[in-house]
Amino acid sequence: MEHLSMFGFLRGKTKTQKNDTEISSEVSHAAELENEDPKKSLNEALSKTRQGFFSRIKGIFSFKPQIDEETLLEMEEILVSADIGIKTASELIDSVRQELKRGVIIDETLFKEILKGKIKEILFEKNPDFYTKRLSDGPTVILIIGVNGVGKTTTIGKVANFLKQKGVKVALAAADTFRAAAVEQLSMWGDRVGIEVIKGPAGAKPSGVVFDAVSKSVKNDTECLIIDTAGRLHNKQNLMSELEGIKNSIIKNQPSAPHEVWLVIDGATGQNAIIQAKEFNQICKLTGVIVTKLDGTPKGGVVIAIKRELDVPIRFIGVGEGLNDLKPFSADEFIEALFDDNDAYTLSAETAISANAKIRRERRG
Repeated sequence: MEHLSMFGFLRGKTKTQKNDTEISSEVSHAAELENEDPKKSLNEALSKTRQGFFSRIKGIFSFKPQIDEETLLEMEEILVSADIGIKTASELIDSVRQELKRGVIIDETLFKEILKGKIKEILFEKNPDFYTKRLSDGPTVILIIGVNGVGKTTTIGKVANFLKQKGVKVALAAADTFRAAAVEQLSMWGDRVGIEVIKGPAGAKPSGVVFDAVSKSVKNDTECLIIDTAGRLHNKQNLMSELEGIKNSIIKNQPSAPHEVWLVIDGATGQNAIIQAKEFNQICKLTGVIVTKLDGTPKGGVVIAIKRELDVPIRFIGVGEGLNDLKPFSADEFIEALFDDNDAYTLSAETAISANAKIRRERRG
């Protein structure tokens, strides 16, 4: 694997700090959901994004069965509203426009097929899997970064559970020593999924915890070590210095590490998630992104925007609160779920048309 020259985490204050009871309740709730409803489908998770997207498309096609230049502008507005991003939306519409210029008659079915093909090009990865077998000098080391509130520690517990189910020997390092109860939260997840959590004494420096975790993992033949980090925001120069300290702690025991740096972001924040991902990628070279909380939001298009604008693989997506509701990302499965138009759409054609489209029609008379 490519050796990473730097990596890191941003830090930001949370609105509220969770106490032990709240953390225990969160972990137990995930377990209860797992018992009641084993797996939420990707189709279910993307329902709001899909319905908002396709109901509006159907509204446009109900007025005009074939696309022209004016309806292309309306389609672009729809894509932007799904948080695909202005740049990505323009590229998608341009691919349709090229077919239109060639004299191709584009109806609703062909329009969707063109979009599906272009989105597949954006999301495609030559090597979608990450390496988790033990290397010659120790485990695959995955550093997890992200601001407070995105579900970072919970996500780590679910990733660890996924890998354990695949037969991978996993350990967790509780290096988020800044946030109150972060170590306890990770420990509870470790107990829940039956995975060792390596932690230091109260007030320990993150670099010290990481040094001990890598050392122990090397000795124990651990195949994958996942490191939780703090999520507070401070001066970029200080941040870079702190990152170098953590990096040095890792390579003292394992020269090839860290091997993966994954950013956890909240998909429900839409464009803010893209901005956040760009900022993180400037500070450190990301090798993957995990998008959480896609269920219940109409902003699922953010997955496409992140991949297009950062060209960083999407590793996992969160589609629910249950233990197995963090799914390894598959471009094909995501696209099929996004374009599954078997839902019963409730928006009327008139309601589905954007305000700008209405204005244009009124001007046209």
